Amino acid sequence: MSVEPVPMRWLAEMERYSTPTIANAIETFDVRPRSEGFLDATVRHVAGGPGPWTAYAATARMRSAQRSDDAVPLVELLRHIAELPEPRVVVVEDLDERPVGALWGEVMAYIHRAHGCVGAVTNGGVRDIDEVGSLGFRFYASSVLVSHAHAHLVEVGVPVRVGGMVVEPGALLHGDAHGVVEVPRAIAGEVAAAAHAVETTEREIIGHVRQGRLDVERFGDFLAAYE
Repeated sequence: MSVEPVPMRWLAEMERYSTPTIANAIETFDVRPRSEGFLDATVRHVAGGPGPWTAYAATARMRSAQRSDDAVPLVELLRHIAELPEPRVVVVEDLDERPVGALWGEVMAYIHRAHGCVGAVTNGGVRDIDEVGSLGFRFYASSVLVSHAHAHLVEVGVPVRVGGMVVEPGALLHGDAHGVVEVPRAIAGEVAAAAHAVETTEREIIGHVRQGRLDVERFGDFLAAYE
C-alpha cells in the first residue's frame, strides 16, 4: 500500500496539544459525527510516556484463545509497517470474545520500536507494562494479562475496530494519556491552528470564572460562543 505522508511540521504542531484539545479542534470542522473517531472507555493508556504523539496506523487482527495452524507470520506485520511513513503505531483488533492472551509485551515493544513505532493500541490485553513503560513505548489496551496463551495474527493491513473506533491502514492518529483520536487527513494541516483557537477560548473562560461572581446572562452569552 502507498500512504502519502503529511508534512512533519504538521505532526510537530499537533503534538503541542493534548488529545482532548485536538478532539475539540476536529469538531470545529464538522467533518464527522462528534461521537466517532476516538477510543471509547474500554481501551485506556496503560504504559509508556503520557505526552502527545502522532503516527500512522499499521493494522492487524489477532486471536489467542485457541491454537492455530494457519497464523499469519509476524514478519507480514513488519512488512506492512515498513510500507507506512514514520512515525508509526500498531492498532490490533482482538477477535476473541474476551481477551485471553497478550500479543504485546516487552519483546514486541522492542521489535516494533526498532521499526519506527511509538506504541500499540488494542482492545485485547498487554503485559510487561513496567518494562515497556521504562522503554517509552506506549500501550493502550482493555486489560493487563499474564500469559500470551496462543496469541497469533489472523490478518494484517485491514480495517479494524478497536475501542469503538474504526481504523483504516495508514490513518493518522493522535494520542496521549487520555486516549487516541483519528485526525482526518483532509484537515490535518489546519488542526493545530484550530487547537490553538480552542485553547485560547478555554483560557478566556477560565480567566472570567477566576474573577469571582459573574452575571449569569452575560456569561451565558460568552459560553454560547464556546459551545
